[in-house]
Amino acid sequence: MAKISNKSQQMPASAIRKLVPFADAAKADGVKVYHLNVGQPDIKSPECALEAVRKNTLDHVSYSNSAGLIELRRGLVDKYYKKIGIDIDVKELIVTVAGSEGVNLALQITCDEGDEVLVLEPFYTNYNTFAFMNGITMKAVHTDIREGFKVPDVSEFEKLITPRTKAILISNPGNPTGTLYSKENMLALGEVARKHDLFLISDEVYREFCYTDEPHFSAMNIPGLENNVILIDSVSKRYNLCGCRIGCIISHNEEVMKAAMKYAQARLCPPIYGQLAALGALDTPDSYFEEVKKEYIRRRDYMIGRMLKMPGVYSPLPMGAFYTVAEIPVDNAENFAKWMLTEFRYEGQTTMVTPAASFYKTPGAGINHVRAAYVLEVPELEKAMDVLEEGLRQYPGRTI
Repeated sequence: MAKISNKSQQMPASAIRKLVPFADAAKADGVKVYHLNVGQPDIKSPECALEAVRKNTLDHVSYSNSAGLIELRRGLVDKYYKKIGIDIDVKELIVTVAGSEGVNLALQITCDEGDEVLVLEPFYTNYNTFAFMNGITMKAVHTDIREGFKVPDVSEFEKLITPRTKAILISNPGNPTGTLYSKENMLALGEVARKHDLFLISDEVYREFCYTDEPHFSAMNIPGLENNVILIDSVSKRYNLCGCRIGCIISHNEEVMKAAMKYAQARLCPPIYGQLAALGALDTPDSYFEEVKKEYIRRRDYMIGRMLKMPGVYSPLPMGAFYTVAEIPVDNAENFAKWMLTEFRYEGQTTMVTPAASFYKTPGAGINHVRAAYVLEVPELEKAMDVLEEGLRQYPGRTI
């Protein structure tokens, strides 16, 4: 029988989704599963985005320009980025198939096989997947849960830089930790990038969800770093349009954008209906974001408060996004998460979390950590936390 490639056999499975078959089996048996494993909020998409799709007059679903619909690109530049203080031209933005394609493109544009990218750990697990796909080595700067995953001194980054280091990849605010980079953090990282002539790839898809008084500071606004910064963005989280699969890659660097366009042409174009929804979403009123932000703070405060009352559980308070990484009293978080789906039931219910070991590069790190997303309304979170607490109490591999 023909064999698949060694590379595909070694391809890392998604920590976020690889337990889905167990969740599906539980649901098929009539079990209620509370999903805290995926960043898929239950908040309604803006009506203007939905109406843009409902009221479209397309009679032929054709290709768009490989860079995306010109109306969408102009709208993003004029109605969104200029409004938040990011000054770009239309030619400096290409619409991607979600933020994920943007990250993948940025890695391919900045690195050859065997090159290195620096990240903070824990990091979004798909960064590691994209690095693997492109033969890139990811080197991780460790952050500690007991220190709130605070951004370390830039000297910790510099220790890892070699002649093969090409870029620093960050998520701000962070997935999976909710870490928020301050303006001072960003300026310091920018100085490292400038000093060592590195690209700074900044994934800012959670920009609207910052829970401090200090406003979000974009990498695009680091003075004198215009040719080093590549910005990754998406409509998925901002407008609760995850299924539209629309994002963008942005840079003032002309060579970066020329290269991005070649990759964009190779995949033809982003999905048209997703682009229409994204275009409509640009008319979303500020009140929508204000209410969504308040709702996430309410959910965050409830979930973290409940977790901290559970014996042996520790989680810092996230300052951005809608995730937390929590330390739980188990021998192995992946075994626990699987056990919750396959064996544990509490009043016909269970809770699904993401084991966090694959968010780390350091061997052994995160073995008893989980990522949980506060994407359910508080009454549902209350039930999910009841189930999680009882599951931790009954788990055979508990450590307290």
